[in-house]
Amino acid sequence: MEYLLYPIATEKAVNMIERDNMITYVVDMRATKPQIKKEFENEFKVKVKKIGMLRSTKNFKKAFITIERTSKASDIALRLKLI
Repeated sequence: MEYLLYPIATEKAVNMIERDNMITYVVDMRATKPQIKKEFENEFKVKVKKIGMLRSTKNFKKAFITIERTSKASDIALRLKLI
């Protein structure tokens, strides 16, 4: 994977998986929303509804990837061994 670096497995991130059908990833600093969406959809074969971005002061970028309700984020989290 070029833009998706690694998933985040904090307590808050796991709660967002269950509550909001959302996966949190640390991404490349140069990555854009369309690039992240394309890579995530190709990798996990799901439809992405929305992507939110957060640039940290610690020099990394987080992507909050919301998945369409037709798929479950918990299934992807199991594949990634987050839960």
